[in-house]
Amino acid sequence: MEEYSTEEKTRYSAEELEEFRQIILEKLEKAKADLALLVEAYTNNSDADTNDTSPTFKVLEEGQQVLSKEENSRLADRQRRFINNLEAALLRIENGTYGICRETGKLISKERLRAVPHATLSIEAKNKQNG
Repeated sequence: MEEYSTEEKTRYSAEELEEFRQIILEKLEKAKADLALLVEAYTNNSDADTNDTSPTFKVLEEGQQVLSKEENSRLADRQRRFINNLEAALLRIENGTYGICRETGKLISKERLRAVPHATLSIEAKNKQNG
């Protein structure tokens, strides 16, 4: 009964939105933890620290120690943008616009939103943009 094509629906149900909200919250938690690691890596990355005395296998295991400050900083900026996009998606859930393509006005497929929960474009609109 719940199975509609995306053309017939203009909004996702409360249950569907809750599923997406949980996906976003999980990704947000992981993204914030990853950001903390990146920031720690580039703020503690100095020639006087003890990271260079750790065993080689530990350095290989903790790849962020191998990256330069600039690389870590760039990755941290990218992670901040990702976090902002996820938080914006939560706001769209709250205001009832989540899952609606900003170009076509149609619903973005569930498959796309599960893979990219902060998406604001349908595959159709994204392809036109990249085309």
